[in-house]
Amino acid sequence: MSAFQLARASRVLPASAVRLLSSPALPAQHGAAQPHVLPAMAAGLGAPLNKRNAGVSVLGCAIAMVAVGGCAQGIGQLFAALVVGMARNPSMKEDLFTYTLIGMGFLEFLAIVVILIAGLLLYSE
Repeated sequence: MSAFQLARASRVLPASAVRLLSSPALPAQHGAAQPHVLPAMAAGLGAPLNKRNAGVSVLGCAIAMVAVGGCAQGIGQLFAALVVGMARNPSMKEDLFTYTLIGMGFLEFLAIVVILIAGLLLYSE
């Protein structure tokens, strides 16, 4: 057993490093030529994903859904400000309500975008 295979068996080196380091530099002169071995991608961030981590996608979706609570809080503050504004100046009631509906539309749009992103995080691989 070569030193690289021993290191791989003891889980010191990843399998791609063992394949890369244990392949001979030059093909043998006798008999049939050995096939050329392509180096595997490096382990780490550049490594291809072989399995789907479902827990990570659920966690990302849950973190994104926290923003929907922020949108709900924003709508509550918006209508609280509407009540305060109408109490201070009742003649501006229609204008304040129009501005409140515009602000609520923006917040609902943000909530819908957050839900779409959370769905992408949940169902993407």
